[in-house]
Amino acid sequence: MPQWTPITTEPDGLSESPFWHPQEKRLYWVDIPGRRLARVAIEGLQAQGPVEYWPLAQEPGCIAPVQTPAQNGGLVMALRDGLYWAREWGGALQALAAAPYDSTRLRFNDGKCDPQGRFWAGSMYEPRDQALGVLYALQNGGLIEKAHGATTANGLAWSPDGRTLYWSDTLSHGVRAWDFDPLTAQLSQERVFHQFPQKPAGWVWSEALAHAPIDQAAYGGRPDGAAVDSEGAYWSAQYEGKRLVRLSPTGQVLAVIETPVPCPTMPCFGGEDLKTLFVTSSRQGRSAAELALYPQSGCIFATRVEVAGLPVNFFQGA
Repeated sequence: MPQWTPITTEPDGLSESPFWHPQEKRLYWVDIPGRRLARVAIEGLQAQGPVEYWPLAQEPGCIAPVQTPAQNGGLVMALRDGLYWAREWGGALQALAAAPYDSTRLRFNDGKCDPQGRFWAGSMYEPRDQALGVLYALQNGGLIEKAHGATTANGLAWSPDGRTLYWSDTLSHGVRAWDFDPLTAQLSQERVFHQFPQKPAGWVWSEALAHAPIDQAAYGGRPDGAAVDSEGAYWSAQYEGKRLVRLSPTGQVLAVIETPVPCPTMPCFGGEDLKTLFVTSSRQGRSAAELALYPQSGCIFATRVEVAGLPVNFFQGA
């Protein structure tokens, strides 16, 4: 197991959508059920000062930093009922696009900007009994459907050359890939990138799992958020699996990295050299027995890795 350092001490219900802001040297993320954004300055593997929180009226699914010719700073975010732009931390929200779904049953989940600065966000169907989640891109002032067939949209990422898009559905345990046209944002040549094993029928977490070697577990979790490194490897957080899985550009397992809590939700790369790996996590809905063994569930952790990641893509405007 790598040496993980806790970045936060106050757990979130479900922390997600982390990104490293290179100019500010801060880590940003969202707490979905807590209905808040969070950020903290980082030096090395240590937080510098307290975490700043920004309460919101709705659940934030994902965020991205903003940098346009007219605006350097601020955030774009996907809330339950649509996409918004805040020109400064804690500032007023400017509506960009309304959610094109029934917000009583769906909400935005995982998302980020593509290398050209367009904001993308996937939706999740909260009853989780139909694959009604859709991947949208904000183009020409509106949300355009790009892919569908997910129950819980997750794992959005692009290859280093920006010509492959990855998208996962947590419930189906699958990660898909498409050829990506950087100019038009069109997807083509859909294919299965990697299919993780299904959750065994009747599987429940038990204390014995906490002491079992990770490579002998009967169930390795299901794909949540993801990031891509400079070698083109896709890092997938395995929710309930207590691990990150590093996949080659062809979808082969290169490494399995144990995490300090059972439900990692999304990795990202940061630090001056982009070799600090951060991972968010969840405690929402976990049993009392599990949380007694893993009280830091819901916290953010960091470790050092050998291969640098890719820098965050900034929003360039609608």
